[in-house]
Parts: sequence; structure tokens; C-alpha cells
Amino acid sequence: MADTLKSRLEETVRIAEEAGRMILKAREEQRFDQRLKAGIELVTDVDVAVDTYISEALSQRFPGELQLSEELSPDQGLGTQEPLWVVDPIDGTVNFAQGLRHVAVSIAWLEKGVGKIGVVHAPFLGETFTAFEGGGAFCNGQPIKPSSATELPATLVGTGFPYDRAARKALMPRLEAILTNCQDIRRNGAAALDICDIACGRLDAYVESVSPWDFAAGWVIAREAGATLGRLVEVPDGVSPDLYPDELLITAPGVFEQMKTLLLDAS
Repeated sequence: MADTLKSRLEETVRIAEEAGRMILKAREEQRFDQRLKAGIELVTDVDVAVDTYISEALSQRFPGELQLSEELSPDQGLGTQEPLWVVDPIDGTVNFAQGLRHVAVSIAWLEKGVGKIGVVHAPFLGETFTAFEGGGAFCNGQPIKPSSATELPATLVGTGFPYDRAARKALMPRLEAILTNCQDIRRNGAAALDICDIACGRLDAYVESVSPWDFAAGWVIAREAGATLGRLVEVPDGVSPDLYPDELLITAPGVFEQMKTLLLDAS
């Protein structure tokens, strides 16, 4: 099984890195249109083009397997037990459009609702995070692990904010609690990379509600690296815990319970 997962991982990395080259070229040429999806969320024609490439490449290499992707098929597979690919062609679309570097291609593969493979490729940063079940986690081929943080005052916390401005107000008590009790907050604008930063020890905790394609690959990578994964809410029946995107909490092992208590008390 490990050999099968390893070969799938290698193919996934190849596809993700080719998608990254498409993103680099689009940024260099500055020839892309952008619009607001649902009136609030930015999407570019590069998102769609990269999603199309990844979908076609996966279909050719792994025919018949389901795909859940941000731009082409955002409503498929949440409760499925069938093999499922979960794709975010450009995590950090606003960063991409604005010329910032925190941008990633995120691809995960699940079997029976469990994340087996995760690849997060950051083309502008020159980093590729990878993991498969039971095989550990890596950045550019080097093993990674979470930080050794054990106390909240030394904990650097990553998070993000919803596109809907009206939904941001409810987050203020938690932000105040983090700023009062922890080292500081970072908001880099790409959830997949925030989670990978937990996996390699650059951040000590991450909390956010996102979408399945934002976190599925990073979830596998963080788990294989040895981070502690959980939520501030229960996962509904019939939904894979590796796809349910609400109230994620991913931390270095030494601060999970303290962070969970702090955030729940502030809610």
C-alpha cells in the first residue's frame, strides 16, 4: 500500500508543480482577468485554467475517480467513501492578483473519507510540502515537524478572515484573546500554507473556518508531521472529518488544549 501511495504522491507532485509553472507564467505576463464570485470572493481566469489543467491531468492518470475542486466542482464528494481528489488550484487568489508570494496549489487524495496524500506547492516561495499516510511529512524532500511550543505566551498564531465582512465581527473576541495571551497573530492569506507552517514549526497554532479544498492537503501534511489536529465544534454525521472545514484548530502538540480552552472561553 505504501508503494502505491508513494507513486500516487509522485504523480500528484508532478501535476502540482506543472500547475505552479502555469501560475508563475501568468504572473509574469500579467494577462489575466478577475471578477468577484458571489459578489465577495475574488477569482481570476488563471484559477479556472489551472483547475481545468489539474482536473484533466488527474482524470487522465486516475480515470473515474471523483474530484472536489474550488472552481469546477465545489459541491461533490463531502460524504463519499469513494476515492476523491480535493483541489484548490490557487490558494491565495487575492495574493496572486496583488503580486504577493503566499500562493499555493493544494491537492489531496482521500480514500474511504480519510486523507491519504497531501501536496501543497508554493511556486513563488520555491517550496513543495508533501505527505502520504504513514510516510511522514516533508518540505522539498526534507523531513519536517511542528514546533516545541508549550506555553501560550510564546505561541505565534496563524488565522484568516471570511470574505463576508459582516461575519468578521464575531471573530473579534477570539482575536482579542489571542493578542492578549499569545505572542502575536499572522494572517498570510493562504490557509494551505498556514497549515504547512504549523507542520514545519514556523507557526505554533492555526485557527480558521475555510473550505474543504483550502485545508484537505495541509491536514494530511500536518498530521503526518506530528501536529495536533482538531476543531472547536463537532463534525456532523455523514461528513468526513478530513473534509469538514468549520472551526479548524491545528497546533504544535504542546499547546492544543490551552489554545482550545482559550478560544472556546472567548466565543
